[in-house]
Amino acid sequence: MRKIVFTLLISFTALTVKCQEKQTQSVWRVNFLNPGVEYEIPTGNTSTLSIGTGIGYSVSYPHTDHTAGSGFITSFNPFLDVQHKWFYNFEKRKTKGLNTTNNSGNFISARVLTRGASLFGNSNGTDGLDFAVGPTWGIQRKYGKNFHLLFDMGPIYYFDVNGNGYYFPLMLQLNLGFDL
Repeated sequence: MRKIVFTLLISFTALTVKCQEKQTQSVWRVNFLNPGVEYEIPTGNTSTLSIGTGIGYSVSYPHTDHTAGSGFITSFNPFLDVQHKWFYNFEKRKTKGLNTTNNSGNFISARVLTRGASLFGNSNGTDGLDFAVGPTWGIQRKYGKNFHLLFDMGPIYYFDVNGNGYYFPLMLQLNLGFDL
């Protein structure tokens, strides 16, 4: 009887420790494709809050740009990017022997992107401040010692402070950089 109780107690303790094992990590990143810094902090066992700022290349949203007309409209803007990510494949990656360090995995997220006035490019936004909100699906990976890749995509609703806004079916993000 003691052996059974002892075995159950050890099993329960091991299961509890495994369930409480923190799978997400705090990570500082420097991105060079859209120059900036990012800090990702755990909000749960398999979720994080990512906050990034920098200067990014983007295509202007037509309904918030009074010079949109026709043609390809580009801009380089200061940005603040906030994403709450829910990772869904850590266990699957671990069973396959794949890396989950620095939150390497697939995720869905809620994203809010704020852009300031264009620093240069051929975009002249109506107010110099716009927002994009929407869900995304993405992947992020750590390769080697500290190389980082992030790709995500999803539909967004974008708007500015003047009330201009519209739905856009697909926003893409690609970041390359280094985990610190």
